[in-house]
Amino acid sequence: MFSSLLNAFRIPELRHKIFFTLLIIAVYRFGAFIPVPGVDAHALTQAFSATGSTSTSLLMLNIFSGNALSNFSVLSLGIMPYITAQIIMQLMQGVIPAVARWAKEGEQGQKKITQITRYVTLGLGLINAIGYLFLFQSDQYGVTFSASIPYLFTCFVIIFTLVGGVALIMWMGELITQRGVGNGMSLIIFANVLAGFPYAIQNSIATQSFGFTALVVIVALLVVPGIVLIERAQRRIPVNYAKRVSGRRVMGGQSTYIPLKVNGAGVIAIIFASSILYFPAQIAVFFNVDWLTGFANNLTQGPLNWVLDFLLIVFFCFFYTSLIFNPQDTADNLQKQGGFIPGVRPGHNTVQYIKNVLNRITLPGGIYVGLIAVIPSMLFLVTNDRLIQTFGGTSILIMVGVALDTMSKIEAQLKTHHYEGFFEK
Repeated sequence: MFSSLLNAFRIPELRHKIFFTLLIIAVYRFGAFIPVPGVDAHALTQAFSATGSTSTSLLMLNIFSGNALSNFSVLSLGIMPYITAQIIMQLMQGVIPAVARWAKEGEQGQKKITQITRYVTLGLGLINAIGYLFLFQSDQYGVTFSASIPYLFTCFVIIFTLVGGVALIMWMGELITQRGVGNGMSLIIFANVLAGFPYAIQNSIATQSFGFTALVVIVALLVVPGIVLIERAQRRIPVNYAKRVSGRRVMGGQSTYIPLKVNGAGVIAIIFASSILYFPAQIAVFFNVDWLTGFANNLTQGPLNWVLDFLLIVFFCFFYTSLIFNPQDTADNLQKQGGFIPGVRPGHNTVQYIKNVLNRITLPGGIYVGLIAVIPSMLFLVTNDRLIQTFGGTSILIMVGVALDTMSKIEAQLKTHHYEGFFEK
């Protein structure tokens, strides 16, 4: 692995992409500590530490924002508005025919979807910005603005700054995707989750004990190889190609396979499920009503959260897998290229066979992801240790999934330059 990492830095193009990615993430983390103008950030941090821990929804939103929310920084809204906008647009593909057509039009259609996703993200960011402004001015937090600046002007500047922060996050994520390595939005989530570990470990040692904290960290590290094993697991459907004679050349006659991942949705299913469960919390922040806040907290902790989280994760595993892999298109391409699955007739039988295999491996994959997300939440309710929530299954799965995806993309570039990749034996 270390030799492969050194090989990555020997390739000038790949080395520049890695440094560019690290630079953008560093700029993002720097922005998480810049408070919005006109607010006493120190007083807000103290108030958030005192009251924010009682609200599970706010605590999780703070984790996903990389503690930017507790600092009320220019990047307080984090990546969640963009993730929510992506969910809306993907759901629209099954509802609005025009959006479904765009998804099949290739690059031009994706540009239209991306542009609309940006506008939806800014709209959700505006709603969240107004909500957080009202929340942090409530008696619970008691944030006061500078008396030398008109109140309405200060509110406008804060809202404009927060929405601008959402646009900046989108821009940085797209820059990483286009000019760096890996998926930009996923790497930003990775950086946010990772940023919360030092404080979570310090808090766990202070509230529990060093031995308990060490045990949690060791168990989490032992779980990582199992997650890597399942994330790399595939069901390979064998494919044979008939021989064809073109002039003096004999084409085909080869054997290959169709790789189907056990967890085809990756970390997307768990991010989508979390976004839906924490969306009421964002609405509760906007209205700041007691019953709505209580409902949002019930959705983000306790038995109701466990059941809904598990079911939503399994649903999104099937939903996202069906979006990225179409058995009908695969069967048509095989037939056009003279390929066939041994023992299965081309056409409808091939489509049905692929669907059955996909459903059989997606169900256990969804159950695995659901258990990874739910079990640490149960342990957190028993121990009330923030490290379990921060370093729980959701965080580990996100980090492992993003790390594997990034390593795969680096490996692909290494192979083009005839270097061994990370996954080579």
